[in-house]
Amino acid sequence: MKSILLNKYILVFAAGLLAVPGFAPFYLYPLTILSLAVLFTQWQHARGKWMAARLGFAYGFGLFAAGIGWLYVALHDFGGMPMLLAALAIGLFVALLASFPAMAGYAQARLRARLGGQQGMATPVVLTLLIPPLWVLLEWLRGLLMTGFPWLAMGYSQAPDSPLAGYAAIFGVYGVSLLVALSAGLLALMWQQNPLKKHAGGRLALGVLLLLWLAGAGLRMVPWTHEVGEPLKVSLLQGNIGQGVKFAEEQLSNTLATYLRLLQSSDAKLIILPETALPLLSSDLPQSYIDQLRKQVQQNNGDVLVGLFEKDRGLYYNSVVSIGTSPSQSYRKNHLVPFGEFIPLRPVLGWLINEVLHIPMGDQARGGAHQQVLNVAGQKVAVNICYEDAFGEEIINYLPEASLLVNVTNDAWYGKSHAAMQHNQISQMRALETGRMMLRATNTGVTSIIGKDGQIRQMLTQHQEGVLTGLAQGYSGSTPYVRWGNAGMLLLCVLMLLAAWQLTRQALHPSMRNKQTRE
Repeated sequence: MKSILLNKYILVFAAGLLAVPGFAPFYLYPLTILSLAVLFTQWQHARGKWMAARLGFAYGFGLFAAGIGWLYVALHDFGGMPMLLAALAIGLFVALLASFPAMAGYAQARLRARLGGQQGMATPVVLTLLIPPLWVLLEWLRGLLMTGFPWLAMGYSQAPDSPLAGYAAIFGVYGVSLLVALSAGLLALMWQQNPLKKHAGGRLALGVLLLLWLAGAGLRMVPWTHEVGEPLKVSLLQGNIGQGVKFAEEQLSNTLATYLRLLQSSDAKLIILPETALPLLSSDLPQSYIDQLRKQVQQNNGDVLVGLFEKDRGLYYNSVVSIGTSPSQSYRKNHLVPFGEFIPLRPVLGWLINEVLHIPMGDQARGGAHQQVLNVAGQKVAVNICYEDAFGEEIINYLPEASLLVNVTNDAWYGKSHAAMQHNQISQMRALETGRMMLRATNTGVTSIIGKDGQIRQMLTQHQEGVLTGLAQGYSGSTPYVRWGNAGMLLLCVLMLLAAWQLTRQALHPSMRNKQTRE
């Protein structure tokens, strides 16, 4: 018996590992759905809610250990944390994230017992309706608690090529996650009730799955937004300044020279530098350097967006400042990373930044949730800095006013891992949700131009200095997700839970039980 249980835990742990190649840089999106189907099948056969929770934890540990293990590089290689302590910190964080699939497993088992009476005999069809919304609600909760960590939400695995990505413009990434989970549930039902053997449940599952995917493919062709203005030439600068030397005083003059040289090589109307490309305060930037930047972009009749720090009333901000033909404007990062950019519970945890981690500018202020879009180069640009693009419900605060999305980031913290491509895929989902192009300027990659369909139009090679020049088109209008946010996804979850409850009530009604007995 113990060996059977161990095999189950190993199976779902392996399924969690299998989900990761569904994300960038591999983009094997069917694997993520198959991996969830394995977990859901095991949940349906789990004996008791605690066993279901342990299975969920094992799956989540495999998923997050393989999917975000690159955080070790930031903590140890660049944060200066001792090796064993960094490994322990990552293990604890992975365990914390794995607790969300564990809670989903516990919740579905508990609700199954309540719906199905003492024996918990909910039908496979009911479980197909019950499990997906519980999974997604816990995933959504993970993106909210403790400032949120939505990385590896299942919906991201479908961007940009899966037919399910067609639902992003309506329900957002969590809505796509719901449909990923529903697809997995339908597969699990088909494994149990083979449609080729004329099982009614299996045939129903196959029909719903085909309809779901065909509808998603059709939705991809809907023009939710429309072009506004003429295409403009843009240049995205990738300085490739190593994280180990980025903040070294002796490196500063070389960094300034590198970005000035790259900028002067471009005749684009909009030029974008990465997050904190110039690693100093705006007040410390030499006026002669500002004048050289302004001279070049004014010759192009355009503007440059520069990533640097600002100090205002004793507070420090991670900012993007515009210089050029338009009046100077700035955007200040609002959604900060705990321990990387601010210290939560400072009286208790302040020592962690001061004594254990060595992260420059590790205690910053928030810029505010409702800032103005930047009117530059004839476009209305919604800027988001680094990790902020992982929160689609915050990006839509700047729409439909904004015509272009811009992300500036520095993923050099994670070395040559797959973190940068995962991050780029998150931006691909933002483009799908909003019907806007996304321009990404990064320090070491991935620097890319992403179309409103989520496809990468152009991309620089990672870990090389370069300038990515191409055309960007502004768009106007609103997708349903821009109007509703996550409300549509939440409504679908409620409807699926109500349908599961109603089907169970009918199955447990005395007349229905008698009918099933006669049959």
